[in-house]
Parts: sequence; structure tokens; C-alpha cells
Amino acid sequence: MSRNPILWKPTQEQVKKTQLESFRKQVNMRFDIDIKDYADLHKWSINNIEDFWKSIWGYLSPLCSVEPSTIINDKDKIFQPKWFEGCKMNFAENLLRIKSNKTALISINEKNEEVKISYNQLFDQVEALASSMKKWGVSPGDRVCGIMPNCSETVVAMLATTAIGAIWSSCSPDFGVRGILNRFKQINPKIIFACDNYFYSGKKFSLYDKLSKIINRLNSLEKVIITNEKNLPSLNINTVSWNSALDENPCILEFQQLPFDHPIYIMYSSGTTGKPKSIVHGAGGTLLQHLKELRLHSDISMEDNVFYYTTCGWMMWNWLISSLAIGSTVILFDGSPFYPNNGTLWDLIDKHKITHFGISPKYLDSSKNFKISPKLSHDLDSLKVIFSTGSPLRGENFDYVYQEVKDNVRLSSISGGTDIISCFVLGNPQLPVYRDEIQSIGLGMDVRSFNSENKSVKNIEGELICAKPFPSMPLSFWGDKDDKKYFESYFNKFPDVWYHGDFITIYDHGGVQIFGRSDTTLNPGGVRIGTSEIYDAINTINGMVDSIVVGQKWKHDERIILFVKLKDNMKINDEMKKNIKNEIKKNCSPKHLPKKIVQIEDIPYTLSGKKVELAVKKIINGNKVDNKDALINPESLQFFENLSEIAN
Repeated sequence: MSRNPILWKPTQEQVKKTQLESFRKQVNMRFDIDIKDYADLHKWSINNIEDFWKSIWGYLSPLCSVEPSTIINDKDKIFQPKWFEGCKMNFAENLLRIKSNKTALISINEKNEEVKISYNQLFDQVEALASSMKKWGVSPGDRVCGIMPNCSETVVAMLATTAIGAIWSSCSPDFGVRGILNRFKQINPKIIFACDNYFYSGKKFSLYDKLSKIINRLNSLEKVIITNEKNLPSLNINTVSWNSALDENPCILEFQQLPFDHPIYIMYSSGTTGKPKSIVHGAGGTLLQHLKELRLHSDISMEDNVFYYTTCGWMMWNWLISSLAIGSTVILFDGSPFYPNNGTLWDLIDKHKITHFGISPKYLDSSKNFKISPKLSHDLDSLKVIFSTGSPLRGENFDYVYQEVKDNVRLSSISGGTDIISCFVLGNPQLPVYRDEIQSIGLGMDVRSFNSENKSVKNIEGELICAKPFPSMPLSFWGDKDDKKYFESYFNKFPDVWYHGDFITIYDHGGVQIFGRSDTTLNPGGVRIGTSEIYDAINTINGMVDSIVVGQKWKHDERIILFVKLKDNMKINDEMKKNIKNEIKKNCSPKHLPKKIVQIEDIPYTLSGKKVELAVKKIINGNKVDNKDALINPESLQFFENLSEIAN
């Protein structure tokens, strides 16, 4: 049982006004039942998944040209069931359903320059771009990629892409050449949207050299659209400017009507065990899940102004942009959260009357360390909800928010992943906020904590699993023949359930605590990073024989430790460390940089030749490794014990 104190609690009047309450009443009336509270509603939602998702469809009323004939073809099948068969719809049409001069997007950069776009203007821009894209030969199923900052042009490009039935995929412009190619080469894009430069912490970074190298390696590419351009670069491909890409005499936008499971997004795993997996997500599942979470769990309405600090390569961007389907105003910010001052993001709340404000635990840590007290320096009258995700939200983060930010705000820690483009556990406008806890398991999500015997447990730590299907499960992995990798990623560890790779405790009252990854994905500052990308960046460095990279718990966060094995008689020096870091930064991103680089004698491997990251991670975090017999060189683990280099 949780002993965590309650930090926030809704009033009865607040509960009555929530969309979640409206949905509960609708369910009771429709099925002639007596669901009294959220616990009852969640129990009903997972025990009656067909009726629940039918009710969600009815309550959220997504636009479609043909209604579905079924809800799910096999509710007992966890792996790749078919949802809402017969339905014809378009994802972008749902996000552009509001016809109004109300502000849809406010795009802000580090220079505090703003671009405001109304819903009508957004529609017009999407129509103009989609018209050009059709003329260029883009058709349903084609892949369109972005190497773009978090700005309005990126939203327009995504909506135009999905309006005509093509598939959108993106990487942040700070990714290295290899990191981008490891993703985009898998999916063979026809078109790329790219910025000419971007800014971070006041510094300007040109993308042209990087873009030239990427273009030369993508044989499928036919055209590049450059935004924010003054002079178009000389690239070895058909290149057009953003303004010229907007058709001056566009065809009337006819949203391509497609099945519920037509793919709209390709997202990427962190790349722990090889190249990042290309995760394909469908239109209907993404839309339903996002609207359920945004409206019922976050209580977002047309009157709200929603912000999340994110790049376009993180799933929180996709989640944020789905707020357009509600009619909310979406605030976009591109750049460093601490430039031109440490309170830049907090300033946005008052200036733009933000109601729902999304950040990460790392951002809260930094604000605390900078001794920022927003309750003293800002009004924050508009602020109702603070979202946090990326890594577990700790008790100290809760304390900071309620002591230094606002004592009557709902702190909504949420957790799910790129894998499901949504949440397993998240906030709830009807329930208390307990220190150290996520408020609730999502409606329709049969989340459980499994012990080592594959049994559901409460009040103790276990593995996060989901025992019932849900619509936002991936359609597939791109290029994964027979869906073998897909199955092995989520369904191989425990029979007939989704395995997610998080350690979790579910308390009797319904609150949830997440303790971090149970696999070896790196997670510094809440940014999930695959180890293989780092290996790829450094394996050709002169003198490098082998390496292993793991995460070490450090000061309420995680830092990356890189261990290297060098050629005989070689000793690592500052110059080599600098070279290693330069290669990682160039080929991956600044977020991939290790905090420590340590030379060791040998790297542990299993009998089948797999590098044993988890064993090293356990040792440097003070835990015991039991199954050393599985290693071909168990003596190598001794090198990682009591290393003075990683003690400070």
C-alpha cells in the first residue's frame, strides 16, 4: 500500500465538470449500468473492451466517410487484431475539422519571434502544399520525411502528407548523418522537408553539409523542400523553396479516405540492439488513443492552450499536435529551454495563457538548480495542468512543483512510449495526485505488474505488461518480414501479453510508480538512446578494439559511461577521448555523448556472442550478477567492480 502523501485533490465541483464525468454518465445510460467512480470505469473498460472502444468512438465522434462494421475482430487476440474494419477516414481531416479564425498554432523561436496561424489559415496552407505534393506524384503509402525544427511548417508538412494518404516520419535536425540515415534508409522516402538552419542556445547551425551527405545516400529521394531559405543550396537533387511549394492555385483539398489502420506515422525505436526499428502507426488507433488521453485524461477543450517542450522526432510532438482535433491552440517552441534566460519556458505560460504545460523531470531538476521560483516571478493564473514524461518523476520533482510553481496545479506524470505512440499510465482530473506517483492506468489499458512467476502483483515492483489489445499498438515494423521482430520485441518474454520493459508498482488505490527501464536502453535526462548508435559511431576509430556503453544512476538521473578496449599497449589519453566524443557528436547527437570514457581490459560476451550490457549496468549500479555461467569470459566482469573512474 502506498504511503505517499496527497499533494492535490479535485473538488466535487471540478469532478462534475470534467469530460471524463460526462463519458461515465454516457456509459451508464447506454448500457444501463451503475459505474460510480474511475476505478469502476477502468475495470469495466478492460473487461468489456469491445463495448468500451465502441463507446469511445461514439463519444469522441471522429470524422469518417464510412462507419466501421466491427470494433475488433478477435478481442482475445493480443497480437495484431483488426480494429474498426470497414471504416473509411482520414487522419488530417480530423485535425483540420475546426473551421474558424481561432488561433490553431503559435510558433516561437529563441529570438522570441512568433508566427500565429488560425485554423482557416492552417487549412489553406495544407491545401496548397497537398496540391503541390500530388502534382509531384506523392500518393498513398509513399514516405515523406522531415528534418525539421518544431515550427508551424513542420505541422503543415505532416498534415499535407497524411491528407493525401502518404506516411510521415521525422528526425530532429540535431541528429548526425548516420543517425538520420539509419532511420530514413529503411523506409525509402520520396520527399524530404528540411530546414536550412536551426538555432540552439543562441548558436546557428547550418544543415546544408549534413543534408548533402544524406541526399547522396537516399536513392529513393526525388525532391527536397527547404524552409526558411534565402538562397537555395546547390544540392544534387530537385530542390524547391517552401514558398514555391505552396501552390498558388491549389486544387480543392479532398482528404483521401482510407481504412482505420492505414499507416500515417513511422516512428523509431532507440536502436539498442541494432539499427532503430521503424515502428508503423495507423491513423485510427493513433487518433482515438490521443483523443481519449487528451480529452478524458487531460480534460483539454477548445478553450485551452496546450504546450509541450519537444522536438519533432519525439512522440510527444505527435501527441501534442493531435490537440488540433479538439480545437485547442497549440504552442510550439524551438530551441533551448534555457535561452535567452533560464525562465524562458515559464515565461511562455503567462504570455500565451498556457493551460496545459508539458516538460520533463530533467527540466524541473534544472529549474530547481537554477533556483527558479515561478510562483514568485510569474502569475501562472492560466495554468491548470503540468505534464511530465521522458523518465520517472521523482518525489523531489513533485515537491518543487507544489512548493515553487503552483500549489493548486494538477501534476500529471505520464508514461507510455514511441512503441504505442501514447500512454499506458497517465493523469486523471478526477483523482488525487500522490507524491511519487502517476495518477491512474489509462482507460482500456489492461496494465499489470508481473513478478518473476508471471503473476499480477500489487504494491511491489514488477514488469509492466498489458494483457489486452488496444488500437494504438503498432501495425508492424517497416521491412519486418513475417512480423518476426515485432513479435519478439513485445510478445516473446511473457505469453499472450504485451511486455514493455519498465519496472512498475501498481498500488491498491490505483496509483502507479515507474522506476525506469528494465532493459539496457540509455535514458540520460529522459532521452532514450540506443547503444548501437554509439557503437556505430566509434567502431572505426584507430586503436579501438571493442566497447560497451551503459547507463549509471547519478544524482537522480542517468549518465552515459563508455568503456573501451584498445589495441595492445595502447593507453587512452585526452586526445583520444576528444576524438571519440567528436565522432559520437558528429554521427549521433550531443545527447549521445558519454560523461565518462574508461579504458578496460576486456568486454563481457555471452556464449552466443552477444555483448552483455545488462550485466555491466548492474555492476556499476551496485547490483549483483547471478548468471555468470552464460558468459564466455565471466572473468571480464571483475574489471567493472570498484572502478574509481566512475565513482565521481
